Amino acid sequence: MNQRCDELQLLNFIDRYIYIVEYITIMVKEGEKAPTFKCLDDKGKERTLQEFKDRILVLFFYPKDETAICTKEACTFRDRYEDFVKEGADVIGVSEDNQDSHQRFSSKHRLPFTLLTDQDGQLAKSYGVEKEAFIFKGRTTFIIGPEGKIACKYSSQLNYNAHVETALEY
Repeated sequence: MNQRCDELQLLNFIDRYIYIVEYITIMVKEGEKAPTFKCLDDKGKERTLQEFKDRILVLFFYPKDETAICTKEACTFRDRYEDFVKEGADVIGVSEDNQDSHQRFSSKHRLPFTLLTDQDGQLAKSYGVEKEAFIFKGRTTFIIGPEGKIACKYSSQLNYNAHVETALEY
């Protein structure tokens, strides 16, 4: 019985290790060209990476509208939004939520920035943002420089403040 438990623990460890290795190797790296995208925003408008050419873009992926940490993260970006504007940066949030959910979330929390809907998960996948614990997409922020390359990235599921601070430090 103990041997079977040990085997299961080892399999769980190996499974998690493989997941972490895949996550690290798939995610786009600093200095690489940012993957292009074409997604609908919270207002139903199609948005592309090309629109932000020659500007700094803060692209933050979060798991789900109206969840505790995601709401705190979005509101922290909201509270510091003018600091981003002063630096010439645009801010965009991305999750798998649909347009209606994004509209309600944006309106309720007075979010001044665009939210993109990534219902099929393809945008997150192209950036290497995979599901954490196989449930929700990871919480990752990318700063894309004016030349269209990843200038900085930051990942943390719980430390939502650091996403904003890291982006502002860039």
